[in-house]
Amino acid sequence: MNTTMVLDYRNKHILAPMVRVGTLPFRMLAADYGADITYSEEIVDHKLIKCYRKINESLQTVDFVEKGTNEVVFRTCSAEKYRVVVQIGTSDASRALAAAELVCRDVAAIDVNMGCPKSFSICGGMGAALLSKPELINDILTTLKRNLSIPVTCKIRLLNTCEATVALAQMIEKTGVAAIAVHARKVADRPRDPAQWDGITEVAYAVSIPVIANGDVFDYDDFQRIKTVTGASSVMVARAAMQNASIFRAKGKLPWEDVKREYLRKSILWDNDPKRTKYTIKQMIMEHSCLELPEGKSVNACRTLADLSRLYGEQDYHKNILEERTHLNNEPQAT
Repeated sequence: MNTTMVLDYRNKHILAPMVRVGTLPFRMLAADYGADITYSEEIVDHKLIKCYRKINESLQTVDFVEKGTNEVVFRTCSAEKYRVVVQIGTSDASRALAAAELVCRDVAAIDVNMGCPKSFSICGGMGAALLSKPELINDILTTLKRNLSIPVTCKIRLLNTCEATVALAQMIEKTGVAAIAVHARKVADRPRDPAQWDGITEVAYAVSIPVIANGDVFDYDDFQRIKTVTGASSVMVARAAMQNASIFRAKGKLPWEDVKREYLRKSILWDNDPKRTKYTIKQMIMEHSCLELPEGKSVNACRTLADLSRLYGEQDYHKNILEERTHLNNEPQAT
């Protein structure tokens, strides 16, 4: 594939950034089902700049590992290089740039989180806290755009009025970003509140860069429906993808049990953090079943990928993967 390939944000189905969910196995799962672009979970710049880049020979991945703790903060692979977007949580332009420069040669684009309403983000001046600081937004985005060779984007929420949202989007467009994602809810809204698609419409017709619509996409047909209603260029989905990643299949969703099992196999393959794997499986169970039923209680009791493998009858697959890794690790290294 051409190494100068630039990510195109028009007519794309996109996996949204989701904390604890958007790790390599889930991104690869979504891509297998048809996602064109896949976002990482939000990674706070403070944490990312503490990392060093490491080639993981046994997994054939690139890992960004936190110094001191050895925690893998971000893991990626060559198969997703031209579609994976790292979303950064930041409140400072120079720190955002330092974080972005660390990962930029291994990913397709950098996104800045300007929509998260969680208290952790707000208290740190990140996420939705940026929506009321246009000068800081301008500083962060122009700094990234000026210094990076890959696309820069951001994800916002609706402001209190359509006029304010449009003004912010037009200001963001002037920074030179490649696209802007708009979550069709305000900061005070909760996921159960209906998405306000008309707010996306106002933005889509006010700017010339691609607008990515986000909010209340539950089935494959909704991808086209929200584009038609809003005039957006592309569509991003979060909750519905977390609950069943096969939402990206043009032929329709697969049974969630099959999707869950495939996710577990990918988690084993890529040696995903057991806590994140467990969290994601629990989200699926909560949507389709109940954590108080035997399956949910059994998942809660799991502590390792081996535990989860035994629970779902994937212990042979797990064993084979571990044996293959051991074989690779024991092979003579080229000099």
